[in-house]
Amino acid sequence: MINFERFVLSNGLRLLVHTDKSTPMAVVNVLYDVGAKDENPDKTGFAHLFEHLMFGGSKNIPVYDEPLQLAGGENNAFTTNDFTNYYCQLPAENLETAFWLESDRMLSLAFSKKRLDVQRKVVCEEFKENYINKPYGDVWHKLRELAYSTHPYRWMTIGKELKHVEEATLEDVKIFFHKFYNPLNAILVVAGNVEAGQVKLLAEKWFGPIPSGEKYMRQLPEEPPQLAPRTLEVKADVPLDALYKCWHIYPRLDDRYYVADLITDVLGSGASSRFFNVLVKEKKLFSNIECYHLGSTDAGILVIDGKLVKGVSMKLAEEAVEEEIQKFMKQGVEMKELEKVKNKTESAMVFEDMSLTSKASSMAIYELLGDASLINTELEKYKAVTPDAIARVSKEIFNKNNCCTLYYLSNN
Repeated sequence: MINFERFVLSNGLRLLVHTDKSTPMAVVNVLYDVGAKDENPDKTGFAHLFEHLMFGGSKNIPVYDEPLQLAGGENNAFTTNDFTNYYCQLPAENLETAFWLESDRMLSLAFSKKRLDVQRKVVCEEFKENYINKPYGDVWHKLRELAYSTHPYRWMTIGKELKHVEEATLEDVKIFFHKFYNPLNAILVVAGNVEAGQVKLLAEKWFGPIPSGEKYMRQLPEEPPQLAPRTLEVKADVPLDALYKCWHIYPRLDDRYYVADLITDVLGSGASSRFFNVLVKEKKLFSNIECYHLGSTDAGILVIDGKLVKGVSMKLAEEAVEEEIQKFMKQGVEMKELEKVKNKTESAMVFEDMSLTSKASSMAIYELLGDASLINTELEKYKAVTPDAIARVSKEIFNKNNCCTLYYLSNN
């Protein structure tokens, strides 16, 4: 059980405090309710660009990292299609340093052409290195565009096109900042060797004076049901042929989401999964194959992702995957196998909650979903999944009209 106290400042900033006296450390986590899905389709990659810009200095603090390092701290951030999360860990006695740093960049991020040029160059290099020049680097660009016709999940956090970041102007980033980076659109979580009263006073002192800003009201287009299978074939200079198949699944808070999550574990998570045992070890058709989903807030996708053994035909490999899916839908899952993946899920969740930084970011994400106390109750949703639910939901998901397939073929 993770205990916490919740406050809302007068400017709308949500504050969660979790006290853990077993550590000398504290974590300050600031989650902004903005992800790649909130970008203008003609100006994508901005949420991720800001992950870099936010470390470029603010009005009163020219370099973010230096004061934090002097206080014995370290920091990082990550961007998803749904939100952007910034966090730092430091000795609890230096907690106020983190409040000073985070509040200054929320209030007055320093904008200059030079800073934008530096970070834009970093992001453009990352785009080229990981998504243009790397083998299979464009898979997710192509797969998202294939799977999504309408919802802004159709582009990645790095951006839809390199030119969107290349052409980002100072005015563009200022508008984006003032729209999303404000107290009404943020969640502050403080965890560690702290007292709730002390943290609330610090939050009032450092964040309280920041103008609340306008609440961002999200109105995203809903992805329509997919009514026919979609396929795409790509040829590229890669070492092995690869097969990617995906199916639309459910929003994060739908009860069927938890069923879909366990389905991916049974089919393709790790060396004891069905796909690995049959398609890698027994039939030797794939060098590796996984099944997973993207964990997105809105309706996401379940993915099968496999690299073929050299010389194996794509047709044979795909038929073998289809055969395993049909077998799974027909035979279902026995309680013993289901309990095994439930135990694995429970272990992963418990292990994650042992880390102070993971605990703080999980609390922020659950608060964003609408209820931070889900951190204590979500495991029950997994435990409630039955073999009947697995059978019912797998038939819903693995409908051929709900499937997108990407054949990624090697030129070699």
